[in-house]
Amino acid sequence: MTETRPYVDWKLMNDFMVDVFEKYGVPREDGAICADVLLESDRRGIESHGCNRFKPIYLDRIKKGTLLPRTEIEIVKEGPTTVVMDAHNGMGMVASHKMMELLIDKAGKYGMAGGTIFNSTHYGIAGYWTTMASKAGMIGISGTNARPSVAPTFGVEPMMGTNPMTFTMPTDEEFDFNLDCATCIIQNGKIEFYERMGKPTPEGCVIAKDGSVPTDSGMILKEMRKGNVALLPLGGRGEATAGYKGYGFTTVVEILSSALSGGPFMKALSGVSEDGSPQMYRLGHFFFVINPEFFMGLDTFRKTAGDICRGLRASQKEPGADRIYTAGEKEWLSWQDRRNKGVPVGESIQKELIQLRDECGLTQYKFPFEK
Repeated sequence: MTETRPYVDWKLMNDFMVDVFEKYGVPREDGAICADVLLESDRRGIESHGCNRFKPIYLDRIKKGTLLPRTEIEIVKEGPTTVVMDAHNGMGMVASHKMMELLIDKAGKYGMAGGTIFNSTHYGIAGYWTTMASKAGMIGISGTNARPSVAPTFGVEPMMGTNPMTFTMPTDEEFDFNLDCATCIIQNGKIEFYERMGKPTPEGCVIAKDGSVPTDSGMILKEMRKGNVALLPLGGRGEATAGYKGYGFTTVVEILSSALSGGPFMKALSGVSEDGSPQMYRLGHFFFVINPEFFMGLDTFRKTAGDICRGLRASQKEPGADRIYTAGEKEWLSWQDRRNKGVPVGESIQKELIQLRDECGLTQYKFPFEK
């Protein structure tokens, strides 16, 4: 499909986001981490978690008081291969960056390391953190709970978050194996993206309390906040197409994200108090790093992983299919396409960028889409 949206240069967008974060009270060094996480989503073509969420998920929450711009990281428990961290309701991306630095160092010494964060906030794409491990020649695993939006199998009430469970493994190819996806059919950010683009949500992704399957993206977002609709787990509705498997994986992420750190879970993560007023989200994340050098060596691991991916892509295709992909390949191809073009931004994002520029007094910025 031909891209019709205008592009904004990567550096321009990065510098602008860092400056805006700073205006909102985020320390500049922290803002640089956050901007890079958001733009990495756009580099990979995961627009549901990129600059699309800059204002509504981060800036608006700072304004609302449900996200603290300064991240006070506290390590409450630590061992040779483990870390438990309290993010004190600060920037989840900042706390996660620190966690991965610690775990990569520990796995370098001991072969494996794991950590959890509680009292945190949205940490961007999980694949950013697992890729930090693969860049260090290690395997990264991460997941996070989130505000309740997914119904259990045979249920209609939103109980658990979209709960990604993500793996990145180094290969000997130009791109690593990177499986970064939610444990439900569709995530909130994708529906938000559809709503911004004026598109319906595909049928069968959402269930309403009356058992219907709505597709109106704007209505879904509105009713989801009221708890009247819920996302369906991977596999879909009921057991006929194995929805219980997605439900099971969603629950695994919920448990690991909260039970290892003793943090809150499910309805306690709604961001809304009993009287309906906004409150801290207090999310939990988990991270594991495995060092192949402590097994049969990194080179062996890279080649074997690469051989497996190449074998899958070379297997027989179904009629009419152009090619077979492996996880992480499409994201790499997206970056090859966008590397010299920039970030594509739709009309709603254009309006937000101009609004933020004027609000923050950043008059030095002029965007290419402005007449």
